[in-house]
Parts: sequence; C-alpha cells; structure tokens
Amino acid sequence: MLAETTDVKPKSIRPVLKWAGGKRQLIPALLERMPTSYSTYHEPFLGGGALFFHLQPKQSIIADANEELINLYNVIANDLASLVSALQPHINDADYFYAQRAKDWTQLSAVDAASRTLFLNRTCFNGLYRVNKKGQFNVPFGKYANPTICDEQGLAAAAKLLKTATLCAGDYKAVLAQHAKQGDFVFLDPPYHPISQYSDFKRYTKEQFREQDHIELAEEVARLQELGCHVLLTNSNSELVLDLYSKFKIDVVDAKRNINSKAANRVGKDVIVTAKAKKLKRSAALKLNATEQIAKYPSTRFMGSKNKLLSPIRDAITSQPCDSVLDLFSGSGVVSYMLKACGKQVISNDYMAFSASISKALIENNSITLDVYAAQKLLEPTSASDNFVESSFEGLYFTTEENRLIDTLRANIKTLSDPYEKAIATSALVRACFKKRPRGIFTYVGQRYDDGRKDLSTSLRDHFLMAVASLNDAVFDNGKINTASRLDALQTNYEPDLVYIDPPYYSPHSDNEYVRRYHFVEGIACDWQGVEMQWETKTKKFKNYPTPFSTRKGTYEAFDNLFAIYKNSTLVISYSSNSQPTKEEMIALLKQYKSSVEVISVDHRYSFGNQKHKVLDNNNKVSEYIFIAS
Repeated sequence: MLAETTDVKPKSIRPVLKWAGGKRQLIPALLERMPTSYSTYHEPFLGGGALFFHLQPKQSIIADANEELINLYNVIANDLASLVSALQPHINDADYFYAQRAKDWTQLSAVDAASRTLFLNRTCFNGLYRVNKKGQFNVPFGKYANPTICDEQGLAAAAKLLKTATLCAGDYKAVLAQHAKQGDFVFLDPPYHPISQYSDFKRYTKEQFREQDHIELAEEVARLQELGCHVLLTNSNSELVLDLYSKFKIDVVDAKRNINSKAANRVGKDVIVTAKAKKLKRSAALKLNATEQIAKYPSTRFMGSKNKLLSPIRDAITSQPCDSVLDLFSGSGVVSYMLKACGKQVISNDYMAFSASISKALIENNSITLDVYAAQKLLEPTSASDNFVESSFEGLYFTTEENRLIDTLRANIKTLSDPYEKAIATSALVRACFKKRPRGIFTYVGQRYDDGRKDLSTSLRDHFLMAVASLNDAVFDNGKINTASRLDALQTNYEPDLVYIDPPYYSPHSDNEYVRRYHFVEGIACDWQGVEMQWETKTKKFKNYPTPFSTRKGTYEAFDNLFAIYKNSTLVISYSSNSQPTKEEMIALLKQYKSSVEVISVDHRYSFGNQKHKVLDNNNKVSEYIFIAS
C-alpha cells in the first residue's frame, strides 16, 4: 500500500542530535527529487536523521552501524521518562564532561548509555561523533555558555515518531537485503568519499568508507533500482563518485561545511544522485542478458578463481558447437554460472564440499530461494547445537560469540527440508566466514592480517544475511536441467558435448592444497564427516583429500587419463605458464587424442602468486593458457 501524499504538512520535528554532515540544509533539494508516493521509507545511514524527522513517514525502517546511536533512539522511543530523569543531573562543566567521556557506554544500562550519548553530543565541540581506534569517544569539550542538554518537548515529539519506526543496528546492505522491496523509497547518506578541499570534513564523517566500499554502495544502488525502489544518495563532488553514478541522474548542489576549522573551507559542493525505480512486471521475473546475469554472481576470494578470466574462457567455449558442458573442477563456481547464463546445460562438479554446495544453490537450482524471514529464524539459538565449532576452534579464527553463532546456523540448517534452501543457507554461511576472515583463508590463527576492511568489522550475522540476499538474487532459470555433483574427476561417467578442465595447478615452487587454505569452511559444508582430523596441528585442520595433482608425475598421468576418458568430447583446458606439464607437453598429450589443438595465451596476475614471489620480487605475472582440443 503506497503512502498517500497530502497537502497538510505535519509540524517539522527538529533532529535530536547535532550531527556533523547532517542534511537539514539539503532538505529542499531532496524533497524536489523524492517520489510523490512510496510504501516504506528506508534510511540505513541514519546519523542525525534530518530527512527522517522532517518527512515523518508513516512506515519506516531506519538503521545505522553505530550501535550507540541506535541505542539512544531506542531509549527515546521506549523509555523516554527514564531518559529525561537521567539527563537532569548532567552539568555543563569541563571536568564533568571528561569524566563522562571516559566511561564505556557498553558497560552502562541502556538508559544511562543514551543519557551519556545525548549529553556528550550537546556539550562537545560542534556536536561531532568521533572515536579513536579503540572505539573510544574522543571529541573535546565544546565550551558552550548554556547548551540545552534536555529538550523535553523535542524529545517527546521525536519519541512519538520513533515509536512508529523499525530501528536496526547493522550494516546497510544487510538491513536493505532484509527489508527493501518494490515501491519503497531509500535515502542513502553514507560516509562521504574524501576529496582535498574537504580535508577537514572527512575526519568527522561516520565510519570511514574505503574506495571499495563506495564501489559496493554504487552496486547496491543499482540493485535497489532494479528491485523497484526509488533511491536518493548524497555524497561528495569527487571524481570517483561522479564516475560510479554516471548512469544515474546527478545534481551538484552548494553545501556548507559547518565543521571545518577554516571559514574559507565551509562552502563546498555536494552531489545528489537520483535513481528512479524501474517498473517491474509483476507476473514474471526480470529477464537479463548473459552479461547482466553473470554480474549477479556473488564472487568470493578463492585460489584459482577464474572470475577475471571469464571473457576469454567464455569466448573459447562458445566458439565450439556444444549444448552441454561439464565443468569438471568447478571451484568457485563462476565458470559454471557463466555457462548457465549463456544457455548451456551445465554439469558442475568439484570434490570440495563447499564448492559442490555453491553449485547446488546456483547451478542446479533454477527457482528456489531462501525466504529472508526463514534465514533470520536460522540465527535463533537452538538446543540442538552440538557446539562443535565453539569447543574445537576456540580462539583460532572467530570470537566465542561468532563460533556459537556458526554452531547455531549449522544445527538449524540441518532442519531445512528443501535441498536447495539448505544449499543456499550453507553457501551463505561459508561466504560469511570467508568475508569475515582476513585474507579469506585458514592457514593461520588469530587476526594478524586485519587490514581494516569494512568486511572485518561487519558482524557475522549481517554477513550471513547479506550472503543469503546475494545468493537469492543470483538464482535464475536458464530453461535447462543442470546438475551439481561432488565426484572424483577421474571417476565421473558424464558424456557432455564439451568438458572444461581447470584442475589444481602443479608447480614445484608452491602448493595447491585447497584443504589447507579452506579446511574450516570445507568442514562446515561436509559437517566434518568423512575427514581425518589432525588435532595436533595449530590450525586444527584435517588431512588433505587425495589428489594426483600434488606431484609432477601424478599431474602428467592425471591429464593423460582425463583426456582419454573424455576423448569424445571437445576439451577446453585452463593452465598456467608457470605450472607443469609445460605448454609443449600439454599439446603433445592432447594430440594423442585430438586432431586439432589451439592455444590461447592471456596475460594474467594471480592474487595468490606462486613460485618465489613471496620472498623475492612478487613476480606473479604469468600467461594463462587456454587449450582448445577438438
């Protein structure tokens, strides 16, 4: 039901907080670009909430990653009388201010924490919210003559509106994945991309975004538009922002920088991006072309992934006459997904359980998604948990609370009866663990590779829900009966038109041990069944799966056997110039079974370089060979 527009405008509510980067001055410009009607208002970077308090929407979902801020709004909505009482003793004094600032809000009651937050906001310098690397509030005393610490009338008006809203503390993508739907209005006011003329301003934004975060936000705007939402976004007038949103309507408007220490720098330019909702057909799913569909694949950092080589691989395979394709070592699943998007009947195979789970969710599955509310139910504690992760991996990869959540999800996923829902949930948990883990690997313990990426500060719960949304969004029907399998590559009995072979690359200078890197998520996918645990190891890994690709002789013989098994199919093989057998040896092997062998060479740089780059010159530039044998 769309919210009806009216000529009777409610009395404007003043924001509760003074907020650096607040949007009160931009409200007229934002109102001009809003939809005339919408179902639910979303603001996942709430901050001071100037537009929210001005609009006073009947249905709203407001959120922020700042849990202290959301606690304040929750207390205003649900326990205003106690908050007013708690605000009364506060005094505008420097010593008192610093004593309050030194307190840890997480150790206070919800009301006392909210009282402290509001007091500090009203008495600190310019109402800034800034914390140090330890998460401690560090803005100095503001030296105001008579600040209003408790505005009872204003708080009462805010409380009345906040009672009607759904309040969430969490990552914006997780919140939007759970709640945004066709016909909604989404306002995004993220941490601004810094540019030189705002050098002071960027220090006072909310949680800092990196360039990759801005790229992901632009992708989310495109997703919301495709979903049927009307989106407005504000940001700085930087080259990156203008480039990221070039396909949308962009307006550059004047903005004042009240927080800048230099008066001359308090005038600048803001960007307002307008992404009008696309009209969707209610009767059928939106049909995408192959390139658009491939872009929906939720990529994950994975050793040997062909995500950056999809174009030449796609050209090589589609140049051959074939209707059915076997992706023999599917790995990350991206090639299988590309083939499915190209209309091929796909058999996606890998001996790794988590790879097979991803293929079950996105290749074999043509229509089933995991309902977002069912996904949320999976996060609820259960007595059925075996506590295996919490007891076995304590202090190794994740916190105790995160280990407990993983065990909860493992137990609840087992209760799902639909195999595709189970595959989506399992793949989402695996993806969440990848995203939450520095470097996405489990070859070391602790957090020593924490590079400050936003993924590492996002909760595991939010990562799981975002992964479910991404996987759901990637499900599609290509009109074929596709298959996911977990078989030894040398023991399959498929007879496809074409076989794509991307095996573990053998090199005497580096390992190709997938289990060593990914044993934890592999354990999640196979429930640690049928594996030989090595409890004496620091990482608590399990014994590697047997593979012929761990020696030069074994690799040579494995290729020979594979070429013999699939001699009646067209063969397309990916292999690297710094691996063995060599290009010449591969050609010789193939010519024993095929009359025509073509080799395509593609320059490539591996994220996981090999040979001596780790200790010498990081020389991970190679040629990727694509062999086409028919």
